[in-house]
Amino acid sequence: MNAMPKPRDLEPSLGETIVTDFIRDGAHLFAEPVDATACADLLARIRATRDFGSSLFLSEAEFDADPQYTGVNPRPGRNLLERLEDGLGFVEQAPQLVEGITALLGPDYEILNKKVVCGVPAGSVPEWLKKRILGNPVNNLGAYVRPQHRDVTYFYGIDFHQDLIDYKQREADFLTLYIYLHPVTRADAPLYLLEGSHKLGGSVFPHNLSRIGDSDWLYRNAEHGEVVARQRILTGGTGFAAVWHACTLHGTQPDAADHERISLRYLVARRHDGPTGLDAVNAKLQGPLSLSDTRADLAADGSAAIRRNTVNHA
Repeated sequence: MNAMPKPRDLEPSLGETIVTDFIRDGAHLFAEPVDATACADLLARIRATRDFGSSLFLSEAEFDADPQYTGVNPRPGRNLLERLEDGLGFVEQAPQLVEGITALLGPDYEILNKKVVCGVPAGSVPEWLKKRILGNPVNNLGAYVRPQHRDVTYFYGIDFHQDLIDYKQREADFLTLYIYLHPVTRADAPLYLLEGSHKLGGSVFPHNLSRIGDSDWLYRNAEHGEVVARQRILTGGTGFAAVWHACTLHGTQPDAADHERISLRYLVARRHDGPTGLDAVNAKLQGPLSLSDTRADLAADGSAAIRRNTVNHA
């Protein structure tokens, strides 16, 4: 009679692998993409809603007549995905994503936020706008986009940051899920992710980073210490999916392709009262799980107050 395999001889489950990856790297890249046909169908529906060229933007005179730097991102009642809800099951019910997220957050997690994110190619950004935003750490273009198009988030590069940046006083009880709806190469503004950067907990943006070698960064978080973080460039095909911790540093360079990069971003939070995989991850962090202030780069009106961008030198 054959002996039963010992537990250590069994392959770890996807959930176990994801928790291990989060403890070590602060992220997990799914080996199995989500459905490519459903991605293509959703992408076609998104592109049918507008031209993603220069017509997205206000003229310089229109912007200067009434500059608005806040309240320009998607929000309830102004979010393109609300109109496309019937086409999101391929993400929200994908077995590998459900299993992975459940391992981290418990079975009754909630979606805090979901939206379309567009990396705008250089050819679509007006020259007057390029001059104004040159060197900004966060080139969220919502302020310059015509109001009817602010149901999508538009970026032209964003420096290394944590997704905790948008949640003052909130504990890192959520994760980010990112889906590429089409192939993303080095030219398509892929995500740059710093593996292991989550270990220092929350820190105020912009972050203290120094390049060491070809793919490593020395990251310091004041009295909470320092860590060498490995840079991972998230290129991938249609349906590529990744999740990361709220304290994991990531960013993008400007889109160098001749077309927009369109992706989905979900923020997913725990509701489970019992222990979760995320508890095991957070127990290993050397720094804070929440911050009273998350950024020091903005003026009182929400405009950029500093000119420094680290990821553009990655």
